[in-house]
Amino acid sequence: MRAILLAAGYGKRLGSITKKKPKCLLPVNGIPLLDIWIKNLIKVKIEKILVNTHYHSAQVKKLISESKYKKKVKITYEKKLLGTGGTFIKNIKFLKGKDCLLIHSDNYIEENLANFINFYKKKKTKISLIGFYTKDHKDSGILKIDKKNILQKIFEKKKIKYGNLANGAVYIISSKCQKDIVRFHSKKKDFTKEILPN
Repeated sequence: MRAILLAAGYGKRLGSITKKKPKCLLPVNGIPLLDIWIKNLIKVKIEKILVNTHYHSAQVKKLISESKYKKKVKITYEKKLLGTGGTFIKNIKFLKGKDCLLIHSDNYIEENLANFINFYKKKKTKISLIGFYTKDHKDSGILKIDKKNILQKIFEKKKIKYGNLANGAVYIISSKCQKDIVRFHSKKKDFTKEILPN
């Protein structure tokens, strides 16, 4: 299995906090988010990790160049932001036909990734994702699932409350599904809004 860590965004909703530092490098207990993700991915034996950069890319590159895991990480710079779906599609060859973790690296989760990977393998789904319960539905994509935990719909940051199960923006995408995404959605830019609903 391989992984793509999405780390290129501006983090505008955090205002001045991300003015001089990208959101993916903000610390949790003193450790940058991106560093936490890389360590967790190595821990579950992800063989190769791709990190896309754009905003304050030099800072991201520096963190990775100083990491003891740097040989496992490939950096790709986006002169113009491609969007979450665009980045995934552009780097499909990096995956080499293997299942892929696609992660918004500016998010923080405490879920054990090994549990998530085991869940995915047991269910044999095209795509699996992590959800979490939130008190603030307006700041998250809300998931509507059926009794078997199959995703039916996503309500993306709506004022109306459709529930409290939110999208954690951590996905596993099967190799078969990757082929379908490239075939049918090659022009799409947003993974959650434009690709996942299909």
